Amino acid sequence: MDTRYQPEGLSFVPKDNFSPNFENGQFPLASNQQQQQQQPQYSPQPQQLSQYGLPSGPRMQTPQQQGQYGLPSGPRQAQHSPQSSQDVNNYSRLSNPQQPQQPLEQQQQQLQSNQYQPQPQVPLQQGQFPFQSGETTRANTWANNTPAAHTPAPMYASDAGYFPGPVDANGYRIDTKERPQQPENPFRDPALQSPPPMDDVDLEKHKHDDGHSGWDKHTKIPGRKDPNQPYLTFGERIRHYTWANYTLTMATGGIGTLIAVQPHSFPGLITIGAVFYILNLMLFTAVTMTIVLRFTKYAGSFKASITHEREGLFLGPFFLSIATMITGTQKYVIEAYEADHPNRAWAVTTMAVAFWAYTFFAFCLASFQYSFLFSSHTYKLTSFMPSWLLPIFPIMLSGTIASTIAASQPVSSRMPILVAGLGCQGLGFTVAILMYAHYIGRLMQVGYPDREHRGAMFIAVGPPSFTCLALIGMANALPDDFDLQGDGLVDAKLLRTLALVVALFLWVLAMWFFMVTLIAVINSWAVYFHLGWWAMVFPNSGFVIATISIGNSLKDETVLYVGNGLTIAVITMWLFVLFKHVQAIYVADIIYPGMDEDIADH
Repeated sequence: MDTRYQPEGLSFVPKDNFSPNFENGQFPLASNQQQQQQQPQYSPQPQQLSQYGLPSGPRMQTPQQQGQYGLPSGPRQAQHSPQSSQDVNNYSRLSNPQQPQQPLEQQQQQLQSNQYQPQPQVPLQQGQFPFQSGETTRANTWANNTPAAHTPAPMYASDAGYFPGPVDANGYRIDTKERPQQPENPFRDPALQSPPPMDDVDLEKHKHDDGHSGWDKHTKIPGRKDPNQPYLTFGERIRHYTWANYTLTMATGGIGTLIAVQPHSFPGLITIGAVFYILNLMLFTAVTMTIVLRFTKYAGSFKASITHEREGLFLGPFFLSIATMITGTQKYVIEAYEADHPNRAWAVTTMAVAFWAYTFFAFCLASFQYSFLFSSHTYKLTSFMPSWLLPIFPIMLSGTIASTIAASQPVSSRMPILVAGLGCQGLGFTVAILMYAHYIGRLMQVGYPDREHRGAMFIAVGPPSFTCLALIGMANALPDDFDLQGDGLVDAKLLRTLALVVALFLWVLAMWFFMVTLIAVINSWAVYFHLGWWAMVFPNSGFVIATISIGNSLKDETVLYVGNGLTIAVITMWLFVLFKHVQAIYVADIIYPGMDEDIADH
């Protein structure tokens, strides 16, 4: 078969298996082979000494000596004798019409004449070493008159130590500091890309460069000014004044409402509550003016804020602040009027209008914002935060507003407010229950959030707490002669009892969320202030109001005193968070690039 067309590495010629015979010390030879020691197929020239004592030509190896069993003592030479190469598939043996082939006998004679003749042994002088077959060293290549030189031990464990930097295809080091090479032919050769610069001390400051001269926010000491932090003017800092600042007014309004419902009052209590109410109005005005200044100073910032994956969620506190102002107005303005005061009638009507307007916008927020989040952002369930509930919170607070203002409304407008409030409260709580499944799953799978955001876990306390106080408040606002079916049976007392039962059911759930979050916060207390810390005030104020409402329904003084104690704790927390908030603004821990809710850091 012509071997020109057979696959590479395959041979169709049968070969004898290799089975050495160690008894006679010789290899088994085929029938057409003769036992002959392998000889080199070249006639080396005697080595000539150069002027430095080194051989001028290539160094030749001496004939290999047979070992004990007929094997060469040194490494095998990759050579074949003419006899042993007959059965090997060699493409060089193919016929070539341009080169006439010589007879086989003439080729054998020529090979025998070219056989290597060993040189006579020369006596060795002191310091000389004989040539070793199959081995190379640096010492035995010097001339006879040169003393032996031993190779020193390597300085590195491997060859990689000699070239610590990048090397090219030939193993030579690439100089990364040279100028970028230009292609020889720019029309044919692609442009050569310069290698990346090596790490340098001067480049360390650029590793965390956020565009502020390399300052790293993670190196800042919390609660103190950093001299390395770049200074920004007020106009530059308000670029990062986010919607999350409304958590301040939301929490302050909640404190005002909490003081108004205290069971054990004392002289001056209403005055303290009125101070919180007025302070809330002032803070709301200041926050609104500042954020409007941001939107007018920086074009496009309004759209960017409401569409941001994190800052957009804090549209909810803006509406929640309005809800606390409505309830505060009812407690400190409407109820301050006498029943026959001429201004009371139009003030009560204003509260009804405010309720319906708030409910409309809150429902639009819950519908459109969640639709936008579903279609424009992708949130991982492993990073679930209770702040995802903020868009549904305002519509849920419609029930709380209804429970507060319904009792002073005429019956003609009271019942629609109660029906709408009950429906909105059910919507908010139902969506919260659906979110709780993902929230618990996140805690089971990846654990607690970062320590800086664990305070926001108190948001989960809000839905069951506000549902408790809303159900009890709306049931108490029903007329005493309320007969829903018109069968002569008074349903008001039955509904109040049912509201109390459901409130107890949900109050324990709120307390469970409160304890889980409290343990998480104490286990790893936050260091850097975030506006999410205000969640430690507002949802907990709803939990305390729910506790007081249950105590009033049960007529249990113990529960009411517990409500008084929790009120003191919540007010203390409000003072603490307010101090940290002001301090964070002063030392630029917030309202600074990379420090606010306009970046997604969890």
